[in-house]
Amino acid sequence: MAKSNPDDRLYSEEHEWALDNGDGTITMGITDHAQELLTDIVYVELPEIGKKVRKMEPIAVVESVKSVSDVYSPVSGEVVEVNEDLEDQPELINEDAFGDGWIVKISMDDPSELDDLMEAAAYTALIEEEKEDEEED
Repeated sequence: MAKSNPDDRLYSEEHEWALDNGDGTITMGITDHAQELLTDIVYVELPEIGKKVRKMEPIAVVESVKSVSDVYSPVSGEVVEVNEDLEDQPELINEDAFGDGWIVKISMDDPSELDDLMEAAAYTALIEEEKEDEEED
């Protein structure tokens, strides 16, 4: 069962989360729901520090026993830190998607891009809607 989505983060429709660090940077990762869909994560391809990223373009790749998925940047900016622990322990995303399983920190070009993301309640509603759609198929 997925954990509840923390209220201190914002969420994308592609199942990424962004935590505003209050200093012009965000920490981001994939949601607990996303890691649950992927199942056992076996590899994470991290971007280079200094890489320029654009909002909603791929920033990292997460590989699980089931599939390979792009991770999309929720904002435009520059990668300032990557979670190197994921190189040896990709399963941290499965174990703690909202904590130790963070993927990158980004220095934002335009903090107002955060306004395009969803709050926890809206993201939770999106997940419920997706589950209902899957049950109908």
